[in-house]
Amino acid sequence: MNHIRIELITEATKDSLQLPNETFQIFGELVVTKPNDQWEYQEKYFDQTQEKTFPEEDYSFAKIYQNGFAIAAFDQDICVGLAVFEIHWNKYCYLSDLKVNQNYRRSGVSTDMLDLGIVVSKEKNCKGLSTIAQSYNLAANKFYLKYGFEIGGLNTRDYYFTSERGNSDIYYYLDFEE
Repeated sequence: MNHIRIELITEATKDSLQLPNETFQIFGELVVTKPNDQWEYQEKYFDQTQEKTFPEEDYSFAKIYQNGFAIAAFDQDICVGLAVFEIHWNKYCYLSDLKVNQNYRRSGVSTDMLDLGIVVSKEKNCKGLSTIAQSYNLAANKFYLKYGFEIGGLNTRDYYFTSERGNSDIYYYLDFEE
């Protein structure tokens, strides 16, 4: 899909921040352990596939650009992908959202948005990227690992008081080369 344009969202393209969330397949989970002070994982596939859709965000251009930036993927003038980044105190730029229209998944759009995100993060003096993926979102976990992120943590309590009780978050980090 070489006709896809990847660029920073500006005041002129801020409507791209309203890219709707679409369903994704829940077909397995990443099981993370740390047996010998080293993170290990295995993929566990479910017998049945389910669909899930995350709740919609209500992004504000001004608020995002107070502490970060956003990148969009465009097919002509239609937004087909969104990546939202927040610059944190610890020199990591946190990828808080990454989504791609269903018709453009597995086409390299996410990789291209992260590539530009790294360039912008470095310009803002960040030393790496961080993000979180739910353990049950095996496609997202496999993407981050393939891209080069490393597991840096596991949180089994984020969803304790929610309808998602029992789910876990996996924390990922990608350090930039000096």
